[in-house]
Amino acid sequence: MSTKGLLERLADGVVVGDGSFVVTLEKRGYVSAGSWTPEAAALYPDAVRQLHREYLRAGSDVMQTFSFYCSDDKIQFDRDAIDIHGHDTRHDLTSDEINNSACDLAREVANEGEGLVAGSVSPLPGYTQKKGKDYYVGELHKQCDLYRKKGVDFLLGEFYAHVEEAEWAIEVMKEYKIPVACTMRICSTGDKDGVSTENCAIRMVKAGADVIGVNCCFDPDISMKTMSLMKAGLESAGLKAHLMMQPVGYHTKEIANNPDGYFALPEFPFSMETRLLSRIDVQKFARKAYDLGIRYLGGCCGFEPYHIRAIAEEFAAERGKSAPGAYMSPGPNGLKMSVDAEQRKRATPEYWNKLVPAAGRDEVKKLADV
Repeated sequence: MSTKGLLERLADGVVVGDGSFVVTLEKRGYVSAGSWTPEAAALYPDAVRQLHREYLRAGSDVMQTFSFYCSDDKIQFDRDAIDIHGHDTRHDLTSDEINNSACDLAREVANEGEGLVAGSVSPLPGYTQKKGKDYYVGELHKQCDLYRKKGVDFLLGEFYAHVEEAEWAIEVMKEYKIPVACTMRICSTGDKDGVSTENCAIRMVKAGADVIGVNCCFDPDISMKTMSLMKAGLESAGLKAHLMMQPVGYHTKEIANNPDGYFALPEFPFSMETRLLSRIDVQKFARKAYDLGIRYLGGCCGFEPYHIRAIAEEFAAERGKSAPGAYMSPGPNGLKMSVDAEQRKRATPEYWNKLVPAAGRDEVKKLADV
């Protein structure tokens, strides 16, 4: 285990998170779209281990356990859906089997680079099914008890659309006496119950979260606006917490105020590639986020290892180190070695910072046209 924990690292400077797992592994043929569940941690451990290593090599400080949506509650929800739709993705695995393997894989790779392991906690269907807080807390304890046995470095709750559910999760996570981070999948309009973005931040901190922010559903620009409101809310209430952002790796401007986020896009999930952020986009967002006071920076769906490397390299000076694989990726300077004269002309940061990338298509469908 690392000698410095999450809060110590945040106090020192930037912590670089990791990126996409369910979406990236779906592209590679290890996750089923729709259920977006992490049985690959048990079924295909080499694939999950390799992706962890790619993020570590790109400069990630955190290996988040690949256990998104991995609870008894969600497994039963999926099995009920199987009875209706007939598509079995679970292979009779239990949540403990999946979570146990996910923890082992994350720790194995984290130890290769003095990384931290984050025990991933996510929403439960039981919340929206209104099964009550006692049921919810009991289900969440099952997962967090395993994380305690495995010795994760901190707990990270994410992807909450309702601040009340985030509060319940934070309250449970705080019982384990290790740092707690929590993010919501909201934009500047607040959560799905109409709670303002500012009050979502206030309520998460009052519930006990050490680190708060947003993840998934929206691009960096939209998420930056959301984080500005969260920061303002905390300041108005006289509260303090570390801030984090893990947005999606796609441009999603036309759904800036849609509570469903990028799920509302007609391209989701099988045609999102033309919306991908460039590594230059990511560097620019990372610097803006840093200037706002955000110190935990990573990505969610669509964030590939090269995006994470862009964050790590943007803060090489602040962190006092480069990404382990940086020597193979010198950025624009590498083009100076090209045999092509036109490529050598592009061997400057100025060229790439001024570039406006094109989609390369004859026409672009707007959301309203579909």
